[in-house]
Amino acid sequence: MSAITIKKMNETTFKVTVWDQTTTSHLVTVFPEYWQKLTGGTVPAEKLVEKSFQFLLEREPNTSILGAFDLPKIQRYFPEYEQTIRTMLK
Repeated sequence: MSAITIKKMNETTFKVTVWDQTTTSHLVTVFPEYWQKLTGGTVPAEKLVEKSFQFLLEREPNTSILGAFDLPKIQRYFPEYEQTIRTMLK
């Protein structure tokens, strides 16, 4: 089981560290419009990032996750992302 830590770098950028057999770091951008679309403004962006990494780690090892990306990119690789993440956040 991976451990995830999230550090807010600025209003839109988060550094995510995934502690597993191999520790990885990722820079994730969360644009306010996309955060609003996925959460309705009811969940902190840090929580959205954390749940998004849980989503990714259920589908691939942390070493396969991009080093830097913006959150909408997940939808391009995993079409079920937006629907699933809304359920995970409830």
